[in-house]
Amino acid sequence: MKNFLIGGVPEHFNLPWYLTMRNKEYHEVGINLRWKDFYGGTGQMCKALREKEIDMAVILTEGIVRDIINGNPCKIVQVFVESPLIWGIHVAKNSDYLSLSDLKGKAAAISRFGSGSHLMAYVNAEKMGWDTEKDIEFEVIKNLDGALENLPQGIGDYFMWEKFTTKPYVDDGPFRLVGECPTPWPCFVIAVREDILKNDPEAVTQILEIINNTTREFKDIPSIDHTIANRYEQKLEDVREWLSLTRWSQNNLNVSTLDAVQGALLQLDLIDSAIPNEKILHFLEKN
Repeated sequence: MKNFLIGGVPEHFNLPWYLTMRNKEYHEVGINLRWKDFYGGTGQMCKALREKEIDMAVILTEGIVRDIINGNPCKIVQVFVESPLIWGIHVAKNSDYLSLSDLKGKAAAISRFGSGSHLMAYVNAEKMGWDTEKDIEFEVIKNLDGALENLPQGIGDYFMWEKFTTKPYVDDGPFRLVGECPTPWPCFVIAVREDILKNDPEAVTQILEIINNTTREFKDIPSIDHTIANRYEQKLEDVREWLSLTRWSQNNLNVSTLDAVQGALLQLDLIDSAIPNEKILHFLEKN
């Protein structure tokens, strides 16, 4: 039995992984695939990949592209979720901020530098026409729990996180939603360490085949909306809206999309230069 450890955020996007592991589908091909939750998100996973704590990750596109450019020895082998991630822009319910324009020059609470919440604060600033050098500050709060604790205390002024994950805290808790910022590209990709791709590409191919068989039919699983609502403590109507907006993928990132991601990172001064696409993408041979 070959052992592999995959990381990802503990969110509804990744339920297909839980289902395939629960059904021991990887065991049937001699693979013991285990899952590790990363509450700190992209930056924490990039660090874990670099330090060989995990073999692969389901990770935000812009975050892993930036980290590969900055020397992370990994490659993207597939898009996992093709649809954009809808980032909700949240403030504390007890704050005086009522609109996005109120946040110009204020501090974005981020999980860590290099994380999705960090990079998307720049994307949002660009979208709003702000000066990305002067009109954003940052306050590191580690994760969603950190934001729930710190924002009401005035530590950080706004917090960007996946809209549906945070909605219960908008409905009943300390957040108020003042805007949204969808990613201009597919939101989640699967990245694998280069040494794993070199030494065991066949096993990676088998893992992708199994997860892809599930994501193709995920929306057709009986009562999947109820399962998600119960497991992630979401309202059923929110889950159904999320399912209608979400599209999984079984293909690798196309070159034109990767060019757009690199171009955006370059424009926002989040990377020094673009690199050839073949240094970021790896196309596995399919059985």
